[in-house]
Amino acid sequence: MDKLKQVLGGQDGEMTSRLQRANQASTLAWGTRMKGFLICFILGAVCSILFCPLSLMEDMLWFGLPVFAVLYTIGNLCALASTMFLIGPLRQLKNMCAKVRALATVIMLVCLVLTLCAAFWWKNNGLALLFCVLQFLAFTWYGLSYIPFARDAVIKMFSLCM
Repeated sequence: MDKLKQVLGGQDGEMTSRLQRANQASTLAWGTRMKGFLICFILGAVCSILFCPLSLMEDMLWFGLPVFAVLYTIGNLCALASTMFLIGPLRQLKNMCAKVRALATVIMLVCLVLTLCAAFWWKNNGLALLFCVLQFLAFTWYGLSYIPFARDAVIKMFSLCM
């Protein structure tokens, strides 16, 4: 358990620079990290999953696609921020910009912005829905990059289906 705390805390035996030492000095306690992770992750899941059907029922609840786009985007941002509680913001940003997941990160962030632009600025529901789907796919591809051989398995599965 201690090794897991060290790895998630960014203390896995690397040489520490001044920035890393400053980051370690300002880190949260393990319990606080777990609470922050759970709160952000659950809030993200609630916004992304549970509000989807409610916000798409425009006739019944007077919501609509703009509300769906905002809630879905907030949900994805909360889910992304939840991992920052576990490994720290600096390490999260380094992981996001790693060669393996840089393209997925860029596509995901661009789709986050374009979803909101399509919903509010352009007022195009079809584009907003398309960007929500692309956002989901990019976020899924980004998440799969953390699981060894997961991307290869997905590619192989789709190649077998085609």
